[in-house]
Amino acid sequence: MSIFQKRMKKEIKSMSSSKVNLAVIYYSSNGTNFQLAQWAADGGLQAGADVKVLKVPETAPQSVIDGSPSWKTHLEATKHIPAVSLADLEWADAIIFSMPTRFGNLPAQMKQFIDTAGGLWAQGKLVNKVVSAMTSAQNPNAGQEQTILQLYTSMYHWGAIVAAPGFTDPSIFAAGGNPYGTSVTVDQNGAMKEDVRAAAEHQAKRTVSVAKSLKNGLAQS
Repeated sequence: MSIFQKRMKKEIKSMSSSKVNLAVIYYSSNGTNFQLAQWAADGGLQAGADVKVLKVPETAPQSVIDGSPSWKTHLEATKHIPAVSLADLEWADAIIFSMPTRFGNLPAQMKQFIDTAGGLWAQGKLVNKVVSAMTSAQNPNAGQEQTILQLYTSMYHWGAIVAAPGFTDPSIFAAGGNPYGTSVTVDQNGAMKEDVRAAAEHQAKRTVSVAKSLKNGLAQS
């Protein structure tokens, strides 16, 4: 057995508690994904999880931020939210990512954070994390599905378990019918066009439920 395999086996055995640790990790420039993260956190708490809401650090130049009043205001309003760390990834049994779409891909800020997780990956500490994702855009066909799928591609490399919501609850249809993860369209003023709160809460509950089942199963194996 290789060192990598031994580390993964040790990590699986360490998941012995039935209590699920849920990290809701978001990046938001104008507040939409911060709101989605809060709704997901509510769902996680309702499902009995220990929940952390964590932001991905901003990397955009201050001059660019200063040129957007809503961006600057949002950053000021959320400065109390703790920044995510690699220790939070290790702590979490389940992770919900929320980020806007950028040309059908992840925002650079979220991608940069994920790219720092190579050390944890090499130690097998990202194996069997249960993950799900949410996103937003100004147009319904502006890469909402693709952004979530791009995130999931990285998760497959982690050896994570993707817990997409599918069509498992009526709230998903009411939110626009994205089976890969809750997504919402926002207008130029940042207002959400669809009612997605129930879908975000359901997605979090489903993610916690899958993580709890996985933890209990691994603990008995």
